[in-house]
Amino acid sequence: MFLTGTFHEGTDGGGKTAGISRRGVAGSAVLAGAALLLAGGATPARARQRSRAATGVALRLPGPTGPYRTGVTTLYLVDRSRPDPLTPSIPERELMVTVFYPAREVHGRSVAPQMSAIAAGRFPETAPAVHPGLPPSGVDWAATMTRSYADAPALAGQRPVLLYSPGGGDPRTMGTGLAEELASHGYAVVTVDHPGDAGVVEFPGTTDHRPEPWRETAFRGDPRMDPPLFRTMIDTRVADTRFVLDALKALAARRNPDAAGRPLPEGLGRALDPRRVGAYGHSAGGTTAAELMYEDRRVRAAVDMEGYLDHPAEGPGRVGELYPVARHGVDRPLLLLGTDGFPDRRRLERSWSAMLAHPGGRTDRRQLDRAAHGVFTDYAAFVPQLRSARLLTAEDRVRLVGAVDPAVSVPWVRHHVRSFFARHLPTR
Repeated sequence: MFLTGTFHEGTDGGGKTAGISRRGVAGSAVLAGAALLLAGGATPARARQRSRAATGVALRLPGPTGPYRTGVTTLYLVDRSRPDPLTPSIPERELMVTVFYPAREVHGRSVAPQMSAIAAGRFPETAPAVHPGLPPSGVDWAATMTRSYADAPALAGQRPVLLYSPGGGDPRTMGTGLAEELASHGYAVVTVDHPGDAGVVEFPGTTDHRPEPWRETAFRGDPRMDPPLFRTMIDTRVADTRFVLDALKALAARRNPDAAGRPLPEGLGRALDPRRVGAYGHSAGGTTAAELMYEDRRVRAAVDMEGYLDHPAEGPGRVGELYPVARHGVDRPLLLLGTDGFPDRRRLERSWSAMLAHPGGRTDRRQLDRAAHGVFTDYAAFVPQLRSARLLTAEDRVRLVGAVDPAVSVPWVRHHVRSFFARHLPTR
């Protein structure tokens, strides 16, 4: 990624199209998309009016399509082996992750909100800085609910583990819809916040070096415009995700990695298979997922949703150094997903073409047309709802997610990510 506006996120795969007109995808995607959006998409007009009269428009996530009900929990992880790279005054690297998983039963459990109260309260300040055009008011971000039940017991059986890294400046919660979709089809999905990078991250308490129970981004501009900062950003993310994999291994061994010692959902450790791991990410998170697979052989397959695979250029007229994954290639499957609306197509194309040029055929790419960079996140469903509520302009809608209907874009992204992992990390 990199952020849009204050931080600029991009939007494309470039090259040959394998988009919504592909036989067997378009028709089923439209039908499935229409069904899931009717079930869990835009708020009906009356409810919208009631919500706006209270605290703002309430947005709804598309519902998952798999056969499993899903549970959700959060983990507070602390890597005491390294100081925080983005805020050196913090002596230990703190992380927050969310785990979505198939639930055994949900009786007596509450459906979890998409965002915590603090994160939702601060979101109107941070999100428009990342994505200009998002409304600074008029939305009740705390009202959006997931379809997952808080701390529900996990369904028996070891599940492949999928790690998700969000785009720069975005919270992990903006990948909720896709994470729930994958969990409803039998995966354990772990979404990772990168503090100091994400707009705001809420923790379960305070520390001597962090007097508030949250942390805001340390960025004050587009990291892609600052090559040393961008290098630190991606290096930090890769180290974060490798540490999360270590924590999940401990969890699978029946140890509790939560630094606050909070109780875990029943059976969660037994539901994870640390030998079958995939990674996916959006923008800077896509860069992270691809490079993580190169650096850590525990990752057996990865999806890069419109993330550069090179460093930014050090000066005018120069080209950026390729990341090792693009320079040397990998011997495991990598899927590149892009759109036709990415404004920095030429630079993205250079690193993706280098990745695709490696022999062995382990990298593939697909492109969604009439789409823009945010279409790989929950904004694909949210932005059209905001436009219907007249909280953003038609131009901002197109710039953020494109003109594509969410009844097409949401199933398209879900189809390609889920079918890729079904091939390379089947749930058995």
